[in-house]
Amino acid sequence: MTAADDRLIVALDLPDALRALGLVDRLGEAVSFYKIGLGMLTGGGLALARELKDERGKRIFLDMKLFDIGATVEAAVRGLARFDLDFLTVHGDPQVVRAAKEGAGGSGLRILAVTVLTSADRGDLDAAMIVSGEVAEIVTERAARAFEAGADGVIASPREAAAIRALPGAAGRLIVTPGVRPEGAAPGDQKRVATPAGALDAGADHIVIGRPVWQARDPRAAVAGIVEGLPRAT
Repeated sequence: MTAADDRLIVALDLPDALRALGLVDRLGEAVSFYKIGLGMLTGGGLALARELKDERGKRIFLDMKLFDIGATVEAAVRGLARFDLDFLTVHGDPQVVRAAKEGAGGSGLRILAVTVLTSADRGDLDAAMIVSGEVAEIVTERAARAFEAGADGVIASPREAAAIRALPGAAGRLIVTPGVRPEGAAPGDQKRVATPAGALDAGADHIVIGRPVWQARDPRAAVAGIVEGLPRAT
């Protein structure tokens, strides 16, 4: 049996907590780290996060992508920090990051700043009236500003991981990469993708994979194949 590798975060992008728990049961000790996102919020996501953390000893990445005025973000993060979770995402705007860090206080909750969604390309940024320029340059600049604001890490696609890792402010900070697909897997709605090994080789600390695991006929075998293909941890 392949041991769990917490560089792999499995995204529980399923309709409700009951089905998510079914997947967790099938994966057993093969997975130690799970992501719970907005899609699960109305399906018992917070209760699921607490059960997986408190009763099953799993690490939890709560992917909420918070974005609001500072006082609201601070209050929301302060409430979430009580649950002893591991990672929480907020939008990478410096004022949002600063507020989130205030809310996290002295807890162990690590604040990860979203740079540019991995499902977005230049056309999407144009439609949103985002500043002109190459996506990779915008991602790297947003990462630098998030680090300056105190972010514990950033969310970016594997394609920008190397440039972010080279930033002066990146030392000791986390890079977590969605948009990761095993060789031959369909990209789905992701536009800036790489393989698991490619993402880690580029400087990512954690990779997030959902559909290639939970859509697999044998999710545990899918995880084993992913882990076996990862570069040796240093």
